[in-house]
Amino acid sequence: MLLRVDKVTKSFEGFVAVREVDLSVEAGQMACIIGPNGAGKSTLFNLITGHLQPTRGRVYLRGQEITRLPPHQICQMGIGRSFQRTNIFPRLSVFDNVQVAVMSHFKKTLNLFTPAKKLLQRETYAMLEDVGLTAEAGAISGTLSYGLQKQLELGIALASEPEILLLDEPTAGMSPQETANTIALIEKIARQRGLTLLFTEHDMDVVFSIAERITVLHQGEVLAEGKPEEVRHNPEVQRVYLGETT
Repeated sequence: MLLRVDKVTKSFEGFVAVREVDLSVEAGQMACIIGPNGAGKSTLFNLITGHLQPTRGRVYLRGQEITRLPPHQICQMGIGRSFQRTNIFPRLSVFDNVQVAVMSHFKKTLNLFTPAKKLLQRETYAMLEDVGLTAEAGAISGTLSYGLQKQLELGIALASEPEILLLDEPTAGMSPQETANTIALIEKIARQRGLTLLFTEHDMDVVFSIAERITVLHQGEVLAEGKPEEVRHNPEVQRVYLGETT
C-alpha cells in the first residue's frame, strides 16, 4: 500500500473536523474523496501533507510513518500537493515559478558565478511542455487565465517528481472547456509518469469519469468507499450527497 491513513482525527477547540478516518491508496491508483462542503476533505489533505497535525491517528507512506513530519520533508519523500486556491508567485514569470520548484527539488543553490536563469533550464522547459505552458513561459503568472494558473500550479507540484499527487478540487471555478482540458491533462500526465492520484472534486462527471476508487466523507467521517458504481448506488451517499433517490 502506497498511502495509508489510520484512524486519523483532528479537533479544533472541541470541534471535530475529521473523525477516525481510514484511507488506503494503492500505487498507480486514481482515487477520489468526495463530500459536501465542510465534510473535512481539505483538512484531511492537510493532515496527510503535514500542514496540520492530527489529534489522534497516523499516516504512512510506503509503510513508513510520516504523521508528524514537516511538509517539506513529506514532499521530499514523494507526496506532491496542489491547493483549492491557486498557490503560485503571481509576480514571477511562468518559467521562474517552475524553475524555482525544479531547483528546490534538485537542491541547487546559487553562487556568484552561476546566474539563476541558467540553472536547470532544460528541466524547466521540459516541465512546462508537460503541462502545456511552453508558449506562456515568459508571461507574468498573475496575468494568466484561471485555468492556465491551475496548469502552472500542477507543473510546480510535479517539479518535485512526486510518487503520489494530491489535487484539491483541481477544476473548481473552471468553465466546462477548462475542466475538460484540465482533466485530460491530468490523466495524460498520470499515465505517462505512472503517478498515483488522490484528488477531491465536486464535479461528479469528473469523479465518475476518472476515479477508480471513491471515499465519501460526511461531517468528518467516512460514509462510504468503494468502486465508482458501488458508491453511486449506495443509498446513504445518494441521500446525503448525490441528491438522487433509489
